[in-house]
Amino acid sequence: MTDEQEIRTLIERWAAAVHTGDLAVVLEDHTADIVMFDVPPPYAGVRGLDAYRETWPPFFEWQASGAVFEIESLDVTAGAEVAFAFALLRCGEAAEFPANASRLRLTLGLRKENGRWLVSHEHHSFALADTTAAKSEVRDLHTHWADGLRRRISMG
Repeated sequence: MTDEQEIRTLIERWAAAVHTGDLAVVLEDHTADIVMFDVPPPYAGVRGLDAYRETWPPFFEWQASGAVFEIESLDVTAGAEVAFAFALLRCGEAAEFPANASRLRLTLGLRKENGRWLVSHEHHSFALADTTAAKSEVRDLHTHWADGLRRRISMG
């Protein structure tokens, strides 16, 4: 089995465990120092396997209400010691998924430890549906940053 196939199998097994709420399998291929950025807070992410573990029970509760968590597409790139993967997933209630519905975006960073691939970074996100609000937020952030820079330069 190639590294790419091994990683693909790892991710597919993880996604199936997420869907069924099997916490032991969800955790087993992650590093002790995992960093995860998720859709819900905390926005600064969670660091470490214990913090990562604590994020799953509320999700599993929601998942048990009939939601789906399924990989729709998955791409893997592997080097000798590090790899990354990105995927689109159906994550939500089945009725929410017409052909053009938003998909959960998943990006994983992996590293090989003692000959075994482990996830060390996990990032979940959804594209913003309201791009007008997003553009306004980015514009406001840029203006705030530029104003602060001007103040520092003038204090010089």
